[in-house]
Amino acid sequence: MDGRARGNRSDRYDWRFVKYLRLVSALASCCLCAGLIAAEPEATPGEWKLISNKDGVALYRRQRPLSNESKAIGEIAAPAAVVHAVLNDVESYARFLPYTAECRVLKREGDSIVTYQRISAPLVSDRDYTLRIHSTSKTAEGGTSYSSRWETENALGPPEKSGVVRVKLCEGSWLLEPAGPNSTRATYMIYTDSGGVLPAFIKNTGSQIGIRKMFAAIRKQTQNPKYKGKG
Repeated sequence: MDGRARGNRSDRYDWRFVKYLRLVSALASCCLCAGLIAAEPEATPGEWKLISNKDGVALYRRQRPLSNESKAIGEIAAPAAVVHAVLNDVESYARFLPYTAECRVLKREGDSIVTYQRISAPLVSDRDYTLRIHSTSKTAEGGTSYSSRWETENALGPPEKSGVVRVKLCEGSWLLEPAGPNSTRATYMIYTDSGGVLPAFIKNTGSQIGIRKMFAAIRKQTQNPKYKGKG
């Protein structure tokens, strides 16, 4: 095999790798916010391990049966109430969250909402899912803490579409705790699949990129004047 042929094959591999990273990055950054159906109870998750600490986000990972679960902790320079308002502004996700092509509220019930989301990353098929997001708040040291958690509820959303891959597993949470008058300690957890078979090292790298992008987008969005007075 000559050098040109080897180079062409290497270029094709590198391009596929970039496509995989973009897909997993998109899913990790947009699954905000699953009903995991199994024949037997799920095994106890493994221990959390620190994977990276950069861009103001400490990222941890632990093993679970179908995929790795990720946890990210970072400070956001805004009151917890403002960060909560940003996360609660589901209808605006497509305008500020990376790769979010569509996000709409289907139903509001008490402390929960049902929302449909479609993720569009470059060069790969779109992914979609319907989530039920539950939100609560309570008095905490220094103010109010906010918690939201979600799981897939695809039966409550639109039917599957041709050309769009339906994500079956997506569960996670946000915890927002006051860390000072104008600072929030945000803890994000996500357990999801990509709606397809991807090598583990690609999924893991992509999720790190996507989660850091998500934190950056939320930090920027808290400065939007529309949330002024929420803190």
